[in-house]
Amino acid sequence: MPCTTLLVGKKASYDGSTMIARNDDSGSGHYTPKKWDVVQPSRQMRHYKSVLSHVKIELPDNPMRYTCVPNAVEGEGIWAAAGVNEENVAMTATETITSNERVLGADPLVKYIPAEEAQDGQEHPGGIGEEDLVVLVLPYIHSAREGVERLGSLLEQFGTYEMNGIAFSDVDEIWWMETIGGHHWIARRVPDDSYVVMPNQLGIDSFDLNDALDAREEYMCSAGLRKLIQEHFLNLSFDGKLNPRTAFGSHDDADHVYNTPRAWFMGRYFNPRTYKWDGPDADYTPRSDDIPWCFVPEHKITPEDVKYVLSSHFQGTPYDPYASYGETDMRGAYRSIGINRNDFLAMMQIRPYLPKESRTVEWLCFASNAFNAWIPLYTNVKDVPDFLGCTTDEVSTGSFYWCSRLIAALSDAGYRKCLNHIERYQLAVQSKGQEILASYDPLLEKTDEKEAAALREKANREMTDALQKMCLDTLGKVLLETSNLMKNSYARSDA
Repeated sequence: MPCTTLLVGKKASYDGSTMIARNDDSGSGHYTPKKWDVVQPSRQMRHYKSVLSHVKIELPDNPMRYTCVPNAVEGEGIWAAAGVNEENVAMTATETITSNERVLGADPLVKYIPAEEAQDGQEHPGGIGEEDLVVLVLPYIHSAREGVERLGSLLEQFGTYEMNGIAFSDVDEIWWMETIGGHHWIARRVPDDSYVVMPNQLGIDSFDLNDALDAREEYMCSAGLRKLIQEHFLNLSFDGKLNPRTAFGSHDDADHVYNTPRAWFMGRYFNPRTYKWDGPDADYTPRSDDIPWCFVPEHKITPEDVKYVLSSHFQGTPYDPYASYGETDMRGAYRSIGINRNDFLAMMQIRPYLPKESRTVEWLCFASNAFNAWIPLYTNVKDVPDFLGCTTDEVSTGSFYWCSRLIAALSDAGYRKCLNHIERYQLAVQSKGQEILASYDPLLEKTDEKEAAALREKANREMTDALQKMCLDTLGKVLLETSNLMKNSYARSDA
């Protein structure tokens, strides 16, 4: 699926947290209802079968509790997408990434072949993919590094039918992993003082293959990667250094419209003075293939920064589709980050200064990010508030997902009239979230775990109750504004 990822190392964040965030987007022309869920060990399956690829995998008998953001409507599998387990290890999967013909020819993707299409008349299961990864990995890992290792072993054993990027984090580290062809993979530790931008392209731009195959301090990879590179002449550098983006990725014309502009905007936002981003002598433009995978930001990054960037429609540039200034033919020229078919945005923030049981919060919102607002949720809980977990295929204002979809569709239609309401809504919801964290965090530091567990549940309910009230209030306001813009409206009253 098309998505955008932002990773923030602990020395780049405002409070020493590791933060991993990703937009989950539907493919063009459709929308995927989502919900928040907490999966207890008793609900975790032991015999897994993928709906899309039909691959069968036996799972360990010792799963941990974990949160996730699965599809709310049955049909294509779980698609658990993003979450954190009880050991405060987070995972977001996946960022669909690109490859090239040389890689896909050297190690073909493992596609499902139904019996009626197979030469031998037998069904051939495919590999694992976005549908499966969180369920197969997150309940069983105790560190970000262990997440890379477990998923890497699954990829080498079962293969994959698509190219994906996956993030893992714990309180100390963030690792970014990218699949290479059908069975290979690479992973790089995110520098603590840096942030990473990922816009649907293979992104890692430097790699120490010796470290990855030996000490594994900052890099990891599949066991046979060096042989794959050598036998198929995949390393294109003159100096022998490996640039995975050049070796394994793509630089298609479509990338310059669909992918690289998103990396450009994120870098431009966090490093406006480090580089020149605009004009004929810019260091990087929306069409640049060499935008760095990671940057050291000019200031510490907050959750509000993450939300703004991953909601962006290229504000302040000629490419904003809602702009009332500049050249009209450039508006919407590049695919923005916040689009109509965002399904959700989740950020897992793992905070080192709180007790282990209360350390992680998951920031969550649904539907088009340009018009939604997110809330922080304590993840070490048993229950999910109905407003977050009741999503079905029926449109309902009792669901955060559907309420957010309605607000977005109405606000887009009446953008200039509705923008003020959206800005006030986002400020109010996100301020309330920070207020609740500021109220409950000190209490969670002082109490025993039994009382803390009850406090976390209470905080999530309080946050969700406030969210629901503000969400419905905003829906009413944008409905009024957009109703007044209808083409069959007339100024004269009937009275």
